[in-house]
Amino acid sequence: MSDSKSLFAAATRVIPGGVNSPVRAFRGVGGEPFFVARGAGARIWDVDGREYLDFLGSWGPLILGHAAPPVVDAVVQAAARGTSYGAPTPAEVEMAEAITSAYPSIELVRLVSSGTEAAMSAIRVARGVTGRPVLVKFDGCYHGHADSLLVRAGSGGATFSIPDSAGVPEPLAALTLTAPFNDLEAVKALFAARGPEVAAVIVEPVAGNMGVVAPRPGFLEGLREITRAHGALLIFDEVITGFRVAYGGAQELYRVRPDLTCLGKIIGGGLPVGAYGGSRGVMDHVAPLGSVYQAGTLSGNPIAVAAGLATLRRLADRSAYARLEALGGALEQGLRRAGERAGVELTVNRVGSMLTAFFCAAPVPDYAAARRASTRRYARFFHGMLRRGVFLAPSQFEAAFVSLAHTDADIELAARAAAEAMREASRED
Repeated sequence: MSDSKSLFAAATRVIPGGVNSPVRAFRGVGGEPFFVARGAGARIWDVDGREYLDFLGSWGPLILGHAAPPVVDAVVQAAARGTSYGAPTPAEVEMAEAITSAYPSIELVRLVSSGTEAAMSAIRVARGVTGRPVLVKFDGCYHGHADSLLVRAGSGGATFSIPDSAGVPEPLAALTLTAPFNDLEAVKALFAARGPEVAAVIVEPVAGNMGVVAPRPGFLEGLREITRAHGALLIFDEVITGFRVAYGGAQELYRVRPDLTCLGKIIGGGLPVGAYGGSRGVMDHVAPLGSVYQAGTLSGNPIAVAAGLATLRRLADRSAYARLEALGGALEQGLRRAGERAGVELTVNRVGSMLTAFFCAAPVPDYAAARRASTRRYARFFHGMLRRGVFLAPSQFEAAFVSLAHTDADIELAARAAAEAMREASRED
């Protein structure tokens, strides 16, 4: 028995499903997960010594790759000074300054410990500012596992065909209204019916949890206009897109300013972190300045902040994004060519260095279209790539991520593997 199999058997005895986050269990693609021993650059190695070219990147934060020397050095130096203080540190100020400089919509920012916590807190602020109870979100957009957000939440829910979570009280779920992503008319209808009750609209400006889905031209601008007209706040969940699609995130790319922004992933450089922020007029409502309470023992953890700052310093050289765009574009074209040569119906959605290959012929502009993609074909493709040493997300409804550690040769290797895996998968139909 392999070491991974032994570890998974042991894990299932003491961890629900053997994993600490559901999609890791491989149930969306079949089989069992491998266990990782280490990572370096664009590659990881499992406990059985197998090497994989990694396009998961810890689900997005590792934009510099695994064990990037500046990040490792920063972590080691920070850890030597102490792991947590429960008191302010100079690095927290530097992180806040970096975020507010990159995001003109953010004048004040609060650091937290996860993207879930950031989204949960931003929604609480929106309700506190407006005095309204109702939230609008979009089918297939995932904003963490807080109760009011587990309504048509995509990601793990999409993988397991679970639209909602047990344990969420119906009266709380009733305060969350949903609309199809990219459908402004549906949003207008919700506001026509419930506008005076709506505190905020929360959206992934580029969806990443139904697979990658870009906003249609005018969609984000329309949300800005609708929320402003009705006195509601607009929240951009940029936990995935923040510092990935541009240094100033999706709001820099699409030139739309929200009232509140949620960040995570990249600002922690691979360590647990989150942040939410907005204008002074909004964030002045957060304790200790105002009456919206939020607190956390490990908020602004010095090791996570050190890792994040090391990452942001590298990304501050904007040429990094031209490189990421080139790598992402090359991978997209490689996947498209592989599908064409194999005679496989394939739609590739990409924004910068994040992309998803959907096994379907039609465009994928929303969650309903994403769910029409063939999860069976994706599962065969996933395992075909894994056998060839290329690791992708173990779900059709997730993103692949390119990092600055990937090389042109890595992209060519992945394209060749994709061509072989798709030909192999097509023969099994």
